[in-house]
Amino acid sequence: MKDLFGKAIYDFQTHNSPEDIITETSISEEDEMSVAYLFRSYDEMPKIEQKALQLASGKTLDVGCGAGSHSLSLQNDRNLDVTSIDISEKAIETCIIRGLKKAKKTNILDFEGEKFDTILLLMNGTGIFGKLKNCNSYLSKLKSLLNPGGQILIDSSDIIYMFDEDEDGGKWIPSDNEYYGELIFNISYKGEKEEPFDWLYLDYNTLQNAAIANGLKCELILEGEHYDYLAKLSL
Repeated sequence: MKDLFGKAIYDFQTHNSPEDIITETSISEEDEMSVAYLFRSYDEMPKIEQKALQLASGKTLDVGCGAGSHSLSLQNDRNLDVTSIDISEKAIETCIIRGLKKAKKTNILDFEGEKFDTILLLMNGTGIFGKLKNCNSYLSKLKSLLNPGGQILIDSSDIIYMFDEDEDGGKWIPSDNEYYGELIFNISYKGEKEEPFDWLYLDYNTLQNAAIANGLKCELILEGEHYDYLAKLSL
């Protein structure tokens, strides 16, 4: 990976002529995303993210922390002990510049040695699973990092609305996917293209079934305005 997402974050932080990130998926056209959005304050966050931060308590792990905005809110406004991880080296460098005390470049599947009261996976937290078949390995890993009484707060969207309907009200789903929420994501930044990567959107029922299969309780906490939701997984 070229870490273009991380470069964009780092450029914004260091005032190095940041540009919009161009995103495209296997089912959607090119779209521009302002890097500034990743640096939003608590008041600028969607209700689902605000709710997750309100529910966070105790020792917290922020998975896929990006520019660190969720972590900073918890560390600075709530005085929580937060560890922030991301696979992007430049994103973690940015988090450290922004004042996060515990920011590490690592993949959640490789993370060991600590347990947490709250684990956050926000901004389509199921995305990092990549494919439906990977849910068990990720949920099993997350479960292993929980303290007794701990919680996993995760958000996603049911993207069935993005597919065309036939005359009977059914949906036209491409047959090459095991599950309609499996997308291939492409990112471009400053004329460079990132390697395409798998990204997973999970509808709530599928997440709930996967959670139960891994010995986790699953609760629907909040539904957003656009097929998105926040769920809480616990032991």
